[in-house]
Amino acid sequence: MGKGDKKTKKGKRHIGSTGVKRPKKKKAAKKSTKKKAAPKKAAKKSAKK
Repeated sequence: MGKGDKKTKKGKRHIGSTGVKRPKKKKAAKKSTKKKAAPKKAAKKSAKK
């Protein structure tokens, strides 16, 4: 039972497959880390005379 044995963890790591002995990792739920952008202040236009 070594790298060529599909039924062992070592074999599954070597082959890159998953199953009962080596289950897939569940993806963690993504948390939104975006901060809301502060509202942009309108630039005052300077009136030239």
